[in-house]
Amino acid sequence: MVWVWLFVYYSFFGYLLERMFAKVTCAPKQVRKCFLLLPLCPVYGLAMTAFLALTDPGDYSALGLILRGAVLTTIVEYGVHLLYEWVFGVKFWDYSGVAGNIWGRVCLPFSAAWGLLSAWSIRYLQPLLLPLAEQTPPLVSYLLLVVLSADAVLSAALLRRYHDTELLSLRAVGRRLAG
Repeated sequence: MVWVWLFVYYSFFGYLLERMFAKVTCAPKQVRKCFLLLPLCPVYGLAMTAFLALTDPGDYSALGLILRGAVLTTIVEYGVHLLYEWVFGVKFWDYSGVAGNIWGRVCLPFSAAWGLLSAWSIRYLQPLLLPLAEQTPPLVSYLLLVVLSADAVLSAALLRRYHDTELLSLRAVGRRLAG
C-alpha cells in the first residue's frame, strides 16, 4: 500500500503545482485535475512512482537524477496523454504552441522542469513522504484505495461518455445533468 500512498501524495502535489501554474500564468482553465472528487493529477503520481521504482538516488549524481527524471517522466507523460486521447477522447494538456514539442503531448521545456522536480523530490521530499506512507494503518490505506478506485471509475465513465475534461467538477456535472 506504500506505493498507493506515494502515487496519491505526488498526484496531490502535482495538482497543487498545476493550480499555482494556472494562477501565475492567468490561464483560462484554473481547475486542473483528472478526477471528479479528489484533487489529484495522476500523471504526476504515475511519473514519480515510475521514477522511484527505477531509480536509486545513491547511484546517480544530481545531473544524473535530473536527466533520468526528465526522460522517465516524459515517457510517462507521453503515455498518459496517449491513453487519455485513445481511451477517453480527451486532452488534458496540449504543448503544440511550445518549442520542442512532440505532437503536443510532451515538450522540451517541461521535460527539463520535470527532471529538476524529480531530482529534487527524490532527494528532499521522498525521505519525508516514505515514512508517512509506511506508518499509515492498513484500514486507512484500504479506505483510500476504495475511494480512489470509485473516483477513478466515475471519472473515467464521465470522460468516456462526454469527452469533456471540464466535467470533472461536481458543479459542472450538476449543470450537465440539470440541462
